[in-house]
Amino acid sequence: DVICGWPGIGNIGLIAVDTLKGGLVAEELGEIEPWDFFYPKKVSIRDGLLESLEFPTNKFYYQRLRRKDLIFFLGEEQPTEGERVYATGEKAYHMANLVLDVAEKFGCQRVYTSGACVSPIHHTVKPRVISVVSSEKLVEEVIRYQNTILISEMGGREGEGVITGLNGLLLAVAKKRGLESICLMGEIPDWLSGSPFPYPKASKSVLEVFADILGIRIDFIVLDKMVAQMEEVIEKIYEEF
Repeated sequence: DVICGWPGIGNIGLIAVDTLKGGLVAEELGEIEPWDFFYPKKVSIRDGLLESLEFPTNKFYYQRLRRKDLIFFLGEEQPTEGERVYATGEKAYHMANLVLDVAEKFGCQRVYTSGACVSPIHHTVKPRVISVVSSEKLVEEVIRYQNTILISEMGGREGEGVITGLNGLLLAVAKKRGLESICLMGEIPDWLSGSPFPYPKASKSVLEVFADILGIRIDFIVLDKMVAQMEEVIEKIYEEF
């Protein structure tokens, strides 16, 4: 299986996938060269001398479990066109296909993406995991996972929804190639969706589902500390409203 994460609202998916990758001590496997997708993000300087241009990284990692092999793909940015925030257009489609080329080369049968789902919940509530799947067979699977519902079950959506950026695009391209695909999105309160800070509380909900899927135990100590720190920040902001 391949599990992918990128920056997004609250960095929910990125934190979840990066924590999972780190907990399993996955080893770096390779990367997608950035030249065709990104502009430099900064210039590195040492002792007053220019050293190099630094580009956003998009790297693959690998780890073998007892039950299956895992490939992780973590990107520092999503390729965009124009002034859009999330991945669109030719660059995004090309990157999605490159990720799936690697997945198929290593025999992956399933693709996971992870992100955020904006929801009218209170910040003290445990975020649910909202799922989107590529087949009826997968519907029966995901509804068995703890704290997980289909996006069609969310109130006010009338059975419909949209996944922006590579989280959705990769699923669609994977389905076109005949691969199973699942997107797991952690709920974030709507009033926090435009904030600049992370929402690790939802990342933990997503991680708990990944633990179910993979049949593993995850150490939440570091993530729980991050959750506690952000809860204090959020509570202060909430009190000022």
